[in-house]
Amino acid sequence: MQKNIQFQSDDLTLSGTLHIPGHLRADERKPAIIVLHGFGSNKNGGTALAAAELFEKLGYIALRFDFRGCGQSQGERGRVICQEQVRDTSSALAYLQTLEEVIPDQIAVTGFSFGAAVAVYVAGVNPAIAACIAMGGWGDGAKKFRKQHAKPQDWEKFTLMMQEGQKKLAQGESMMVSRYDIVPIRPGIRNNLSPGSHMEFPYEVVQSMFEFTANEVVGQISPRPLLLLHAAVDTVTPTEQSIDLFAHAKQPAELHLFSDVDHFLLAGENQIVHATLASWLSKYFPLQHQSV
Repeated sequence: MQKNIQFQSDDLTLSGTLHIPGHLRADERKPAIIVLHGFGSNKNGGTALAAAELFEKLGYIALRFDFRGCGQSQGERGRVICQEQVRDTSSALAYLQTLEEVIPDQIAVTGFSFGAAVAVYVAGVNPAIAACIAMGGWGDGAKKFRKQHAKPQDWEKFTLMMQEGQKKLAQGESMMVSRYDIVPIRPGIRNNLSPGSHMEFPYEVVQSMFEFTANEVVGQISPRPLLLLHAAVDTVTPTEQSIDLFAHAKQPAELHLFSDVDHFLLAGENQIVHATLASWLSKYFPLQHQSV
């Protein structure tokens, strides 16, 4: 069962969809999983929807929502500032903790790409998160950008854009930047972008991503469990970003790399990824049943 909901974050109203297993009894509580969409995407995108539907099928309550400035949520369009998304996720957690159907100390978070970086950061700084799954994420924004714009001419173009953006900010102005000038995506997989994804962003978004370092807090997730998933050859977010996160993490943490898939791990109902998620959840975040 799906139910459209709203909750507040920094005086903004955010839009979400709650997935509740159909067999849930009126007097029963279950663990929940917050699903974070990718860069400038929305809750109805293929990855967020596929993840929430999978978790619901496995028996969990799931909440997918639009970050501020995205989808049906309030906020300046395309302003996807990392630390603001961290606050949005904590607000989603607080909302779930009020629901009768949810075991309040059994709420996990998962995210994809940009959302994966946010998921790791939130889990690192908020001990109320019970478990974390990051798919195609990153832990060091500056290193990520350097690898994404690897050719000398591409890096020069990117750094010149940052210099111009910083200059505009100093003058009290903002500058819009194309999605693919921030995060290049090869044409062959652009069809995986969610309908309604933002194609331009204010420069402040670039600066926030450059300075965002989930590597600094991923070690604080322990002793809570962490699962890192990444394409073995990822042409969007460098695979080394999840390897670096794993190197900074503490046990219990697992890293799984997948061949024959590029960045969009849940595209095409990838059965190997689905099986990995189901197996890890049964071991580290098993279904529990409590009566209200």
